[in-house]
Amino acid sequence: MRTVLLKNEDIYRGYLILVNRAYRYREQCQELSHVGVWNGEEILYESRAACALDRLMGAIGGWEHIVPVSGWRSRTQQQAIWDQSLAESGREFTERYVAVPGHSEHQTGLAIDLGLKQEEIDFIRPYFPYEGICQTFRGLAAAYGFVERYQEDKQSVTRIGHEPWHFRYVGTPHAQIMAQTGLALEEYIALIKEYRYGEDPFVFQSYKVSYVRAAGEVTEIAVDDAQPYSISGNNCDGFIVTERRNV
Repeated sequence: MRTVLLKNEDIYRGYLILVNRAYRYREQCQELSHVGVWNGEEILYESRAACALDRLMGAIGGWEHIVPVSGWRSRTQQQAIWDQSLAESGREFTERYVAVPGHSEHQTGLAIDLGLKQEEIDFIRPYFPYEGICQTFRGLAAAYGFVERYQEDKQSVTRIGHEPWHFRYVGTPHAQIMAQTGLALEEYIALIKEYRYGEDPFVFQSYKVSYVRAAGEVTEIAVDDAQPYSISGNNCDGFIVTERRNV
């Protein structure tokens, strides 16, 4: 066993941070990778997520038919998109499909909008149907760490309109758990809080997932470094610990 020291700012880092209207994104430096070009603009994505996306696209020949429309955005870019949408489409549409600047998943680098390759693609609402290659992508997404973030039956939870084109990287096994339980990220974060680290973890296949509440400026966690593990902040009040277990 060894002790891991987590600083307060680590709450706001990791693949499981919850960014929505209630929880803003705290700007962090991150490693970004090129995933494509759309409409003359380079599309950037968090590097680990970009690798997973490329592996998924490679498995289905997806880059021949699917284009990345929007990946990482700076706060300035998000503000410009918000302002333009307000001017062109009004407040109701904008609040339904565009996140408030400072509260957008795109600022994390972990969200990407994908569109079916065609002559005309809507930047705000790219076409990504529940059929063909797009549905093939969707069917395999969880195995590669992705979830369809804003589903039709979760609008009351996410407070964002249905966005079939918007995918969020949360990693494995979290994407599979969310897919099997039908939970939005808000609901998943709440669920894991019920499983305290060192007590009774949430068990899924060969993984154990549990929650540690932040304890002041520094939180100490004793981990078994003989087994693979990862720790992510939740952007709210603590950390999610994921461990591989002996089976």
